[in-house]
Amino acid sequence: MPSLDIRAILEHLPHRYPFLLVDRVLDIEPGKRIRALKNVTINEPFFVGHFPHLPVMPGVLQIEALAQAAGILSFQTMGRVSDDRSVYYFVGIDGARFKRPVASLG
Repeated sequence: MPSLDIRAILEHLPHRYPFLLVDRVLDIEPGKRIRALKNVTINEPFFVGHFPHLPVMPGVLQIEALAQAAGILSFQTMGRVSDDRSVYYFVGIDGARFKRPVASLG
C-alpha cells in the first residue's frame, strides 16, 4: 500500500491552494480504498468566517476533501495522471453524517 507525497498528489488533482484539500495519501489500494490526510491549521482561509469565535471546517469542505481523495483513487486505479482535459465531478452523497467537528488545535 504505497503512500503519495504532495508532488504525486499534484499530478493527480487539478486543485491548487487554497482549494487543494489533500496534503498526503497515507496508503492506497487501487480499486478499493484510500486513506488521505489534510493538515488543518488555524491559518486556513475558511476559519476567518466560519466561525470567528469557534473556528470549524465547513462540512461541505470536508465532503470536498473526500471527493478529492476519491479522484486520486480513481486516477491510481486507472494508472493515469490528471491532464488539462480530465475533470472529475462529485455528483452527490446520501446520508452523510459528521461525527465531530474538524477544528485546528492552534
